[in-house]
Amino acid sequence: MDLSIIIVNYNVEHFLSQCLTSVRKAVGVLTNAGFAAEVWVVDNRSVDGSCEMIRSQFPEVRLIALETNVGFSKGNNEAIRQSNGRWVLLLNPDTVLPEDALLKTMRYAESNDKLGGLGVPMVDGQGRFLPESKRGLPTPWVSLCKITGIYRLAPKSKRFNRYYQGHLGANENSEIEILSGAFMGMRRSD
Repeated sequence: MDLSIIIVNYNVEHFLSQCLTSVRKAVGVLTNAGFAAEVWVVDNRSVDGSCEMIRSQFPEVRLIALETNVGFSKGNNEAIRQSNGRWVLLLNPDTVLPEDALLKTMRYAESNDKLGGLGVPMVDGQGRFLPESKRGLPTPWVSLCKITGIYRLAPKSKRFNRYYQGHLGANENSEIEILSGAFMGMRRSD
């Protein structure tokens, strides 16, 4: 198995349905290129019909329906333990993937043997780049610049906008300090 896609859900049936529809299409493109993928949803005791929707509309998805809400981290860890992919992708349930996103991600990951994890440039519903895509460690200085809004005065400054890594271009490949959990790819260690 090349890729395990893991989504933790809690009472967002509509968003999850959109997410899984986009994941299904992206997995189709990935599979046609010769990669194997599995999709896992960990449901944190939703009461909105999420589990029933998954079972009826997405039978290929491996559902872990928890009896209690264990939260985002524990939910991801539960599926990671059961999954089989050489790469693991944590994906938020309100994410919609372009059809070629998984293929591009896997091709990039496979061509970089020193890569341990990766993220992507994320955009909002209007297609605007989300600065959360590239984050820096929240040291006291970085946090001060963020909290006071100083970073807005010099949005491309490495010194004043380290929180959002403003010195890096939106589509520039680079090392960053923090990956967003909304789309976080990680190499499974042996």
